[in-house]
Amino acid sequence: MKKLLLSCCLTAVVYGLSAQGLQSPEQFLGYKIGQRYTRHHRIVDYFRAVAQARPDMVKLEKYGETNEGRELLLAFISSPENSSRLEAIRTNNLQLAGIGSGNGAAEQAPAIVWLSYNVHGNETSSSEAALMTLYALADPANTQTKEWLKNTVVVMDPCINPDGRDRYVNWFNGTVGKNANADPIAREHTEPWPGGRSNHYNFDLNRDWAWQTQVESRQRVKKYNQWLPQVHVDFHEQGANEPYYFAPAADPLHEAITPWQRDFQVMIGRNNARYFDQNGWLFFTKERFDLLYPSYGDTYPIYNGSIGMTFEQGGGGRSGLAIVKSDGDTLTLLDRATHHFTTGLSTIETASKNKQKLIDEYRRYFADGRDARGSEYKAYVLTSRDENKIRSVIGLLEQNGIEYGTLGTKNFRGFNYNTGKDETYADEGYHVAISAYQSKSILARVLMEPKTVVTDSNTYDITAWAIPYAYGVRGYAVKEKLDITNQWKAGNTVTGTSSDYGVLIPYQSFSAAQTIAYLLKNHIKVRFAEKPFSYGGKTYDRGTLIVLRTGNPAGWNQVVNEAAKKFNVQPVAVQTGFMDKGADFGSPDVKTITPLKVAVLSGEQVSSLGAGEVWHFFEQILDYPVTVINVSDLSRANLKNFQVLIMPDGSYRSLSDKAGSDRLKDFVRGGGKLIAIDNAISVLASADWGIKAKEDKNEDKNEYANLKKYGDRETQYISNTIPGAIYKLELDNTHPLAFGYPDFYFTLKQDGGVFDFLKEGWNVGVMKKEAYITGFTGVKVKNRLKDGMVFGVQDMGSGSVVYFAEDPLFRNFWENGRLLFSNAVFLVGQ
Repeated sequence: MKKLLLSCCLTAVVYGLSAQGLQSPEQFLGYKIGQRYTRHHRIVDYFRAVAQARPDMVKLEKYGETNEGRELLLAFISSPENSSRLEAIRTNNLQLAGIGSGNGAAEQAPAIVWLSYNVHGNETSSSEAALMTLYALADPANTQTKEWLKNTVVVMDPCINPDGRDRYVNWFNGTVGKNANADPIAREHTEPWPGGRSNHYNFDLNRDWAWQTQVESRQRVKKYNQWLPQVHVDFHEQGANEPYYFAPAADPLHEAITPWQRDFQVMIGRNNARYFDQNGWLFFTKERFDLLYPSYGDTYPIYNGSIGMTFEQGGGGRSGLAIVKSDGDTLTLLDRATHHFTTGLSTIETASKNKQKLIDEYRRYFADGRDARGSEYKAYVLTSRDENKIRSVIGLLEQNGIEYGTLGTKNFRGFNYNTGKDETYADEGYHVAISAYQSKSILARVLMEPKTVVTDSNTYDITAWAIPYAYGVRGYAVKEKLDITNQWKAGNTVTGTSSDYGVLIPYQSFSAAQTIAYLLKNHIKVRFAEKPFSYGGKTYDRGTLIVLRTGNPAGWNQVVNEAAKKFNVQPVAVQTGFMDKGADFGSPDVKTITPLKVAVLSGEQVSSLGAGEVWHFFEQILDYPVTVINVSDLSRANLKNFQVLIMPDGSYRSLSDKAGSDRLKDFVRGGGKLIAIDNAISVLASADWGIKAKEDKNEDKNEYANLKKYGDRETQYISNTIPGAIYKLELDNTHPLAFGYPDFYFTLKQDGGVFDFLKEGWNVGVMKKEAYITGFTGVKVKNRLKDGMVFGVQDMGSGSVVYFAEDPLFRNFWENGRLLFSNAVFLVGQ
């Protein structure tokens, strides 16, 4: 008893000393929240200081680093009792979801509330609010939060995008004067390209939750899936003149979202509204921000059993420390941070008071998933002749915690994604099967759904994304329960080969393009076949890579074997250049892939997202050198030093005049290759490059057509939109641009434009009638999306121009486009 009493006294002393050491953000930083922006490292420092002062309540975990080496951090805040058993709480929570061994105890489980701040770097107020929220939760004098934390564990990610935040904050702190200037015309309200919204590679991290193409997303979502909270809030900012937005969300809401998830959003909204009404703050709900696309910070948690929500404060990168709004009021950084602070605490309060209901419904959500309740399809099977494509799909499934396996029987029918018909399953050599009877059933269903159901077409993002289309594999959605094992076995292990003459490498997936990049970087000469040929009783398709001893340095065979093992491609030894059928290796139909210096245009006039996709693709995916050139420097760049020039999506105002256009034409005529993507093609089309946008011949000639009702303006707008739908293109796979593909390709169409068929050139990817597959397309847009060129190649002098009217690298999650883009870089024009 004496020992127990002494222990309690010592604990009380330590607690008292720790509490005395707790500083407010103002005390720690030396300025009040809102007086200036806080750099990321100081945010981390404050979180560490609070954790040191309140070790009984606050635990920190570094979960990774950004591309620029900044720390990614999680804070776990709860009552001392809960904090002492965090790992047990985490394990129990997963058991409630049916993940791991054990059943999980619902009665003693706290609700887990995850708050994510600053995913968009220039939406800065939320990280300032995170400092305020942390202090309020850890403050021993705050009796309210003490009570809430008995029922909750709060997980805080104070800054999802540190690179973007510091890009903005460092610019602003170096731009603002002695006093902030609230006049919107002041330079501190116009941040330079690319702005702070995106990460290092100019990616929007709020579109990357499911796909995890970025290092920040992969590290964060891995940790998220180890906890699977009941509530998740993603804090954002919108235009400065907008009032605050919070749940409930707008239509469309995906049909998989449960009534409870909808109801709790309303409960959160009403509690938020109570505080906002008390303070006279304006807000709106049920508008603009929908719950459909699965890769947001609100929808991804929703499809993982959480109550996922977006909170949007008016502000953003143009707001600075203070800005005069259109109504004459001044919006300050303190205002913005205080609003986020309020909704954050309100969410914790609501979760605490409804803890048991949250836990019970959470458990029911995953139990229903394991029973495949509400799922039309009970299994999904993906098959391909190339093992690497199946491996890529498996990688995505594993990142998202989705169970997979192999088939026990292959005798079944299902919806064939490629044909849109119910057909008997045909195995292509490799497959992976996904059962709907699992805890992650809803997420699997959403990522695999053949047809997206859109109840309201005014969506915030793309409306179609199914994995078989995005990954270029044959898929079947099956309405019956299949016998699926819980294991997946890889094919034969790649073995090296030795030849005194040469080797062949099949060309049927992006792995072959990665092999090209690896060999060229290591000074190995690579050839490819333009036509099919036969050797040793086996037929090899167009694009087959040929590496010969001739012209290569000693040790070439070892480098080939290194590449083969690295990218899982099996080389085949050849002993002669004499083929059984088709062109011999000395034929003009066998082309040499010359080493290429590649440049991509960037900077003002270029979409930061578009430029970032290409930059990231070369550096992190293809692993091939690329030079990034600002458009403003193009006039003084020696383009003769490059063989490939890439124009991502952009306006290119400086290239629309004759001098700028002629300079690019001279580059192409001199043997260069120009790759134009998205709106870059429209710029070329307006400058007489031999490509023309297709005219809308179905335009309404009715003289009363312009007599429209104001109340119908949204409907009129929607009829002319296509936020992102999947279309099936016919592909000329005899052209090098389409080597490695079947005679079709599924593209994600995001605008209503197509181009006339090239009269002098090659129409490689064309859209004919009945090309629509899934996703929302406005009626007026759908009527004109036919009979046009989407992918094309045009010869010009000694060079060529490649046209991608739709982005094959979209957010770098559209994996099936990677080989297409690589073909444009390496194969076209050789």
